[in-house]
Amino acid sequence: MGAPNATSDDPYLLTADGVKEPPRGWRASLRYLGPGLIVSASIVGSGELIATTALGAEVGFALLWMVILSTAVKVAVQAELARWTIITGKPALTGFNEVPPKIGRLGWINVLWMLMALSKLLQVGGIVGGTAVALSMLVPVGGDPLGFTSLAVWTTIVVVGSIALLYSNSYSLIERGAFALVAVFSVATVVIALGLPFTPFGYSGGDLLSGLTFTIPAGAIGAAVAMFGITGVGADEITFYTYWCVEKGYARWVGPNDGSEEWQQRARGWIRVMYKDVFLSWVIYTFSTLAFFVMGAAVLNPQGLVLEGNEMITTLSQMYTDVIGEWAAIGFLVGAIAVLGSTLWAAIPSWSRMYVNVLATLGVLDWSDARSRQRWVRGFTVALPIVWGATYLFINSPVVMVQIGGIMTGIFLPAVVVATWYLRNTQVDRRLHGSRAFNTLLVVSSIAISLLGVYSLVNVFS
Repeated sequence: MGAPNATSDDPYLLTADGVKEPPRGWRASLRYLGPGLIVSASIVGSGELIATTALGAEVGFALLWMVILSTAVKVAVQAELARWTIITGKPALTGFNEVPPKIGRLGWINVLWMLMALSKLLQVGGIVGGTAVALSMLVPVGGDPLGFTSLAVWTTIVVVGSIALLYSNSYSLIERGAFALVAVFSVATVVIALGLPFTPFGYSGGDLLSGLTFTIPAGAIGAAVAMFGITGVGADEITFYTYWCVEKGYARWVGPNDGSEEWQQRARGWIRVMYKDVFLSWVIYTFSTLAFFVMGAAVLNPQGLVLEGNEMITTLSQMYTDVIGEWAAIGFLVGAIAVLGSTLWAAIPSWSRMYVNVLATLGVLDWSDARSRQRWVRGFTVALPIVWGATYLFINSPVVMVQIGGIMTGIFLPAVVVATWYLRNTQVDRRLHGSRAFNTLLVVSSIAISLLGVYSLVNVFS
């Protein structure tokens, strides 16, 4: 179900004839899961492969507790904002724009979103660069695999290939591709991380326990904040998850709110399906995140290896060659392309939708016009990869680029929390609120995210 050409097929248009009864139980719900896979594809990429592994290489096992916290603490906010979307049929940036005060036509949260989007040009540019470096090392062009010629050629190929594959913006294509890319690298990495104790780079239960002491080593605060902001669901994933919930069909299957008991029952049912979707994606990216961190801490840290510049991929590949053997270098490069490519696969259509949505709040286009929306989304599907590729070739330092984006994501998270609570309290029927246990988790999640944002802000300006 992609962004449609015919208004009657528009998932953002809620009509009585689009209603569908929700499934009951896990088995019946499996075919209706999917938005979380796209989120997982985005998460199991730059955050895990670069930021989390870099943190493990820098501090060893000391911050294992923060890795676990960073993946768990944001989930409740993600689910709460998705609940609002399923009930109203509106995507996140439409809702953010309704949170007062406004600056002209634009809500203050969308102003902050635009600032975050600028920093994300660096982060996603770093992902394009990381993918190009891996491809260049696999098949060098013009000599030195880390030379400008080879990197420029492969960056161009990554950009053009991404545009060609994703131009259709078909939801089902994006979902299936996300599933395949996540499966390839996550399974391999988790298996290798679990096998490390049987190699010269083994770790013990004591090492793992030492990482659960809630301390932050001196000098590691900046890397820790970037990792916290970028791993698990970040502000951007929480935001774009709402678009995929709509395009999967959750909101349309609930239908327009006619105030009936039947509508409430449908809403509760599809919200329960969304919970399952969120939970499944959380399991996927949590295990992958832990695997990357453990590999960085067990293999790179004892050798004093740090992720820097374009040599990042060479250093990362050493994790695999040191554990398995030289033959694993090719396998790693293929896997690195898959994991970084999965982030691009999710990022291009997700950011395209968000850019178009924020322009709609400015009155540049009518979001409810499906044909116009599709044209604009396709335009950004072409433009964004080109800008990201050019940004990488200009700056040429993937690790720093990704970490800058991670810090800005951490700063934007509190604004997402404010919007989520405002929309919950003003537009969600109290009878459709979560359980007492969920609401407790939402409060804890909101406080933790807000503290992260305040700390990030103070850290940046100091």
